[in-house]
Amino acid sequence: MDSSRAFVKDVKRLIIKVGTAVVTRSDGRLAVGRLGTLCEQVKELNSNGYEVILVTSGAVGVGRQRLRYRRLINSSFADLQKPQLEMDGKASAAVGQSGLMALYDALFSQYPFSMRMMQSVLGKHHMSKSTDGLITTPPVLSCKKNVELPEIPLGATLHCWPIAFCNSFCPVRLAALLALELKVDLLVLLSDVEGLYSGPPGEPHSKIIHTYIKEKHHCGITFGNKSRVGRGGMTAKVKAAVHAAFAGIPVIITSLWAFPKEDSAREMAVSARDCSRRLQSISSEGRRRILLDIADALEANEKLILAENMADVISAQQSGYEQSLISRLSLKPGKISNLANSIRILARMEDPVGHVVSRTEVADELILEKTLCPLGVLLIVFESRPDALVQIASLAIRSGNGLLLKGGKEAMRSNVVLHKIITGAIPENVGQKLIGLVTSRDEIPDLLKLDDVIDLVIPRGSSKLVSQIKESTKIPVLGHADGICHVYIDKSANMEMAKRIVLDAKADYPAACNAMETLLVHKHLLDSEGINDIIAELRIEGVVLYGGAQASSSFDIPQANSFHHEYSSLACTLEVVDDVFSAIEHIHRYGSAHTDCIVTEDKETAEIFLSRVDSAAVFHNASTRFCDGARFGLGAEVGISTSRIHARGPVGVEGLLTSRWILRGNGQVVDGDKGVVYTHKILPLD
Repeated sequence: MDSSRAFVKDVKRLIIKVGTAVVTRSDGRLAVGRLGTLCEQVKELNSNGYEVILVTSGAVGVGRQRLRYRRLINSSFADLQKPQLEMDGKASAAVGQSGLMALYDALFSQYPFSMRMMQSVLGKHHMSKSTDGLITTPPVLSCKKNVELPEIPLGATLHCWPIAFCNSFCPVRLAALLALELKVDLLVLLSDVEGLYSGPPGEPHSKIIHTYIKEKHHCGITFGNKSRVGRGGMTAKVKAAVHAAFAGIPVIITSLWAFPKEDSAREMAVSARDCSRRLQSISSEGRRRILLDIADALEANEKLILAENMADVISAQQSGYEQSLISRLSLKPGKISNLANSIRILARMEDPVGHVVSRTEVADELILEKTLCPLGVLLIVFESRPDALVQIASLAIRSGNGLLLKGGKEAMRSNVVLHKIITGAIPENVGQKLIGLVTSRDEIPDLLKLDDVIDLVIPRGSSKLVSQIKESTKIPVLGHADGICHVYIDKSANMEMAKRIVLDAKADYPAACNAMETLLVHKHLLDSEGINDIIAELRIEGVVLYGGAQASSSFDIPQANSFHHEYSSLACTLEVVDDVFSAIEHIHRYGSAHTDCIVTEDKETAEIFLSRVDSAAVFHNASTRFCDGARFGLGAEVGISTSRIHARGPVGVEGLLTSRWILRGNGQVVDGDKGVVYTHKILPLD
């Protein structure tokens, strides 16, 4: 092989062999994130015109892990103290095969082609005749022991091709033989090390061999032990490589991270920071142009986005997810246009980066400016809502920040296509790594350790998610755990207005964090026609009512288990209070400091409520659903914060900025302040 790898440019058809050590982690579990990266890159190769076959080991390792787990949970403590026999390879293969192939099916199904499963035995006598139509989309050949399957039918179009072989047949040799039969242009053998070394990779004297020449290197290489989990090891790979190379087929032995490489958590964060600095260096008009291009790209790809989102919704329904999650997951008709328009509004807003907040003359010819600047790199972990990805990405670009995004697995298809469309609109002089999409849950713990690179974490999801992240990182966390919003109907309220507000706050979008969860009613309204009308209308909308001690008996409704509860569905709690002060006390005791509203015609009572309720947003005669970045005129929101440090309430562009001080002088020195006459004069901003 040519050490320059120039031959790769002529490759059209290739086989990629994946070893068990690549498919599984060191503890034997499936390396799902690694496999996701592999499948994504195989699809990219296929999309770029390459004809790819993926040959994978791993069924024995996966099955062994599953059998160990079943034995563990079904064994008594006394049984576990006894010596444990190694799991049978045949049994492990039988158990692991279906799980491994199902995982490949799920991973490849994230892309625009479907996956068809076929189980067949592959013998050399029919290997070549079975491959008509095989290469049009990437098949997966999974090696499994001691199982004989029916012959592959002629002309089958395959994506997934499990291969049976006997105990004496090494899977890497199978890949080499298949390469010969199919006359491929390149054979890639993926390992858990970077390539072929002159000795065991862990030893200091071992050096990587860029181009293997049998006559030169055969006697100079000391192979280490065989693979920690597989059947072969580097010895088997070299033998198979030599066999293929003698037939004229180039071979590359490398690690998954080198062919192709996915950035580690730190590399993703560092790349996002580098790109953010390039983003800050371009003009305000340049940043505005990026946003407008993203808006156009979203509308141009609306059908593709909605198709991927529908696939996510159907999958979530089949998996039995709660309706509230499915509601947040679904992109309704018109949503893409609304998102695009909100991005255009954001683009038209005044550029906040570099904005001068204050100017002070510290001393003669010594001018101090306080300016706004990006925070740096943001990590957003969100559940369910793919539209959040668009909002967050556009806000990050407007504010000049780098961004790492981790969405929920239930929205994988939607997030992948949205990320691809958005980053595709980012110019090369900024870099598409400005926005990184984290696809593996395994990466989150590593990201949360990067307090030297990531500047702010914003979790958007359940209270459990927010609490877990706060407990797992030193990075500042901005967000809210619960959205327990209240509407208080005072005795002087306009009841028609109150009905409109209550129905909107509860039924417009019950899964939203700004939806009403508790309705408080002044005691003087207990027997009023207006309250009975509101309750009747809520029931017509399908709202299930629960009550506090007094409301449950007064209105004959079940008693609520807790006042501190976020339903996120068509349900709410109702309670009766003595007056506005009792309502405020109830909100402070059971609320989450998110959004609370009073409905009253008494301005004095309204001012008491507005001034004393200690929440991020407090409303008078308006639905809690107005607590939203777009509705506040922020363009979009990255989330809603109930913290009291930094941003509070809907967090738009300003919440993603911090300040820095710029001092312009004329040779001044402190020198113990002897020669400095401080004036501290406030100057006009212009």
